[in-house]
Amino acid sequence: MSTAAARTARERALRHVSGLASGPPVDPTLRVTLNFHPDRSLHGKPILEALAEDGVYRSQFVTGTGNGGLTAHPGGDRWRWESRIFDGAYDEGGAHERPVYGALNFRRKPAGGAPRFGSAHFRLTPQTLARTTFCYPDSFFEPSDFGVAARMGLIELALADHQDELDDYIEAQVHGPVRLDSHVEALVLDPCYRGTAVEAAALRLGCPVEWHPGFRLGVEELRRHPGYRGREYVDLGTQLAV
Repeated sequence: MSTAAARTARERALRHVSGLASGPPVDPTLRVTLNFHPDRSLHGKPILEALAEDGVYRSQFVTGTGNGGLTAHPGGDRWRWESRIFDGAYDEGGAHERPVYGALNFRRKPAGGAPRFGSAHFRLTPQTLARTTFCYPDSFFEPSDFGVAARMGLIELALADHQDELDDYIEAQVHGPVRLDSHVEALVLDPCYRGTAVEAAALRLGCPVEWHPGFRLGVEELRRHPGYRGREYVDLGTQLAV
């Protein structure tokens, strides 16, 4: 797909979702965050090293990796969901033209809008809001409620809902490239990565690096919730406790 065609597809997708959205404009001080696991690998290379070489945050259609289901291929669930949400705007386009996924950090969480998908996140610049679409709940559930920066009624829906902490997010789809040197305010890392290869790689990305407070869970509290993710994870957490 040519640059002009890609722009047309992006504009078509944004226009379609805008027609489905309602509500007041989004608070311009809110940010979209792209949560991910910074210690994972991409095709055998540490993910932050791969990002430093490329300089662009790519979609699952390009990388073949992700923090959820790997269905970003023609006929797969992710392909079908995008076709539905964006009225087929990207159906004939290349993988590089697809949006990338994150969350609107409407609760201003230090760890980002959707820590379910990783303890680190890229916090995007406010300018990216204008080319971002939103849905609630996650597109996995094939939602009927959508938003754009100019019409953001999803926050009211999310605040009225009572989701598990890991599911408490408004999904964001960022259309167009996400360049680390111009579209990212900061990479925000978990303090567990201080002094590690992850921090060293992060400092080579070309964007500011910040730290959130991290997470702490005591063994006794963990043992009180064996049904949350299963007894095997309680046992694992107990073994790893320091």
